[in-house]
Amino acid sequence: MSPPTPRSPVSATRLDRHIRSLSLQLSPTPRGARLARLIATEQLRSWGLPLHPAEHIVAELAANAATHGRVPGRDFRLLLYVVGDTLRIEVTDTRGDRLPHLRQVAPDGECGRGLLLVDALADRWGVTEGPAPRKTVWAEVDTRPTASQSVPLR
Repeated sequence: MSPPTPRSPVSATRLDRHIRSLSLQLSPTPRGARLARLIATEQLRSWGLPLHPAEHIVAELAANAATHGRVPGRDFRLLLYVVGDTLRIEVTDTRGDRLPHLRQVAPDGECGRGLLLVDALADRWGVTEGPAPRKTVWAEVDTRPTASQSVPLR
């Protein structure tokens, strides 16, 4: 049997540009949520992707995992991956019994706006249940440039 043929640098580069991922386990604490946002921001920057709106979505989903999905001794997971022109953000926690939902918030209310922000900023978002006791809240952002993101003509 002949040895496997190594991948050429060109095909490896094409693959790396189209499928990229980052997976982290973090403590379900305010510090863990803040670390999720900081690491995600640096990863997006290294991939050459726009930080807005993804950094805000990561911040909200991680804060929700640390606040509403917290179980002592169990971490939450942040997963970022890019396939083609779509960035998918997933945050998994171990409180599958507490599914998130959009709700009306009083104008003077001090909390409850996180998913409203995710809904406004993401192109798509949702919740995947299981396996027990977990749930994953995910959001997708299209990364291809739009007319508003393009460089203005001189």
